[in-house]
Amino acid sequence: MLQDSTIRKSLDQYIKRRIQEIPTEIKQTFPSIKQIWKCENEIDFLYGYYVGKIEEGSLHYLLKATRASVGGYADTFEIRGIIETHKKDLQDKIKSVIN
Repeated sequence: MLQDSTIRKSLDQYIKRRIQEIPTEIKQTFPSIKQIWKCENEIDFLYGYYVGKIEEGSLHYLLKATRASVGGYADTFEIRGIIETHKKDLQDKIKSVIN
């Protein structure tokens, strides 16, 4: 479904916007990650959290964007693969707040 270049480009822009919002979200929502969530590695925990949140948001975004035009099936593995192309940016944003 994401072969349409305009949909893919739009999804990439959505993911980039979400990544830019992460530092503010972490500062406001996750001041004491290790204590609250009892995790050993904050960066890994937040990376997984945000991949899931971005994937969920992408599905909603695609549903709205394609309802009138394509109206097709969104493959979550395909979306996760697109999110993973932004892995370094996502990890760097998280690290910039945690460190």
